[in-house]
Amino acid sequence: MGKNRMVWMLGRWGIPVILCIAFALFVIWLNAVEKTELVSRSGQTFEKGVVTEILQDNLQSDGSRLGQQTLRVELLTGEKAGEELITTSSAGYLFGAGCTVGMKVVVIQSVAGDNTVTTIYSQDREGAIFLFAAAYLLVLCLVGGKQGIKGALGLVFTGFCILFVYLPMVYRGCSPFWTAVLLCAVTAVATLYLIGGPGRKTMVAVAGTIAGVVSAGLAATVFSYATGVTGWNVSDIEDLLVLWNTNDIQVGGLLFSGLLISSLGAVMDLAMSISSAMSELCVQNPSLTRRELFRSGVQVGRDMVGTDSNTLILAFAGSSVSMLLLDYAYDLPYLQIINSNNIGIAIMQGLAGSFGVVLSAPATVLLGTLLFRGRQRPRAQGQEEQLNPSPAEINGNFLEGGTAADGQAIGETDTPE
Repeated sequence: MGKNRMVWMLGRWGIPVILCIAFALFVIWLNAVEKTELVSRSGQTFEKGVVTEILQDNLQSDGSRLGQQTLRVELLTGEKAGEELITTSSAGYLFGAGCTVGMKVVVIQSVAGDNTVTTIYSQDREGAIFLFAAAYLLVLCLVGGKQGIKGALGLVFTGFCILFVYLPMVYRGCSPFWTAVLLCAVTAVATLYLIGGPGRKTMVAVAGTIAGVVSAGLAATVFSYATGVTGWNVSDIEDLLVLWNTNDIQVGGLLFSGLLISSLGAVMDLAMSISSAMSELCVQNPSLTRRELFRSGVQVGRDMVGTDSNTLILAFAGSSVSMLLLDYAYDLPYLQIINSNNIGIAIMQGLAGSFGVVLSAPATVLLGTLLFRGRQRPRAQGQEEQLNPSPAEINGNFLEGGTAADGQAIGETDTPE
């Protein structure tokens, strides 16, 4: 008994601690990189300030702004913190801000010899952004309880991996596609381990997630070959070419790696839901056979696919609504719209990501059937039936429909024990 408990403690805490230490050392090494200077920022700094007086306003009678404001601003950071200076704020939509007295702003200082030029970059949004993020995490923890806290930790870990693992690896010249696959695998393991703990349920969910994400990548690759849409057709390719020339970054793979990352959340949600449902079925009905478990899992998966099939399509459509509105307003010809790079990329992202969501369902069900029911369970009166579903049956169940266990309630057997 003592030996079994030691093995359990090693699996529960020892191995995760060792993996965390190894991961931390890897991240430290990975981020020890000297970046190539793309733009000279010598003498230029960004400092926080607060508007103390508006010397000349540019507000028009109709509420619009024309020209620029002249302001008195007190600096809050930097070498000149506490000093007041007179600066300007443009009326542009991308830079500048419509300033009012007391507004916190970000000031650009450009020093050249004895001359210092300042201008307002934007409103200082740092506090609001972190406050909003903290409010979301707080609500997540309050509503979700213990699981919500674990979900918040998983979210923080995912953001950490994107910033300190994915970006440095791509910057070093690694394949964006396979880096994204690695990122999805690591974050899926960490997040699902936090939520589900060690066990078969988590293993099935992780495997189903990876299968779905890779399926999305393969679908995007096929779409790319068929339509000629690649990562070189994105709107900001001119800026990315600078990185390609200076750092040998594989720019062409960024589009597909972004697709994998964007589909991870939906795929992980579906895989964990199916795995959790199948695990609970086995707990509630230990006599459930492999075939019955498979058919029940298919039914759960089909319901999940029906509700999640449009998740990513709507997400990408929402992110492209400005482009869609412009195309609609200009009344562009159909052939021009359907063959434009931006529309092709948006369609590829939505459909390929949805492929990943849909195909993760049968993969998760099959893996769950094999792991939750590793051995065939004989039927009553010594009779056995073939319990391993064939690939044809997998496709047939998902395509044709039908209730679990051929019309029986989930968890019921056709013979009494």
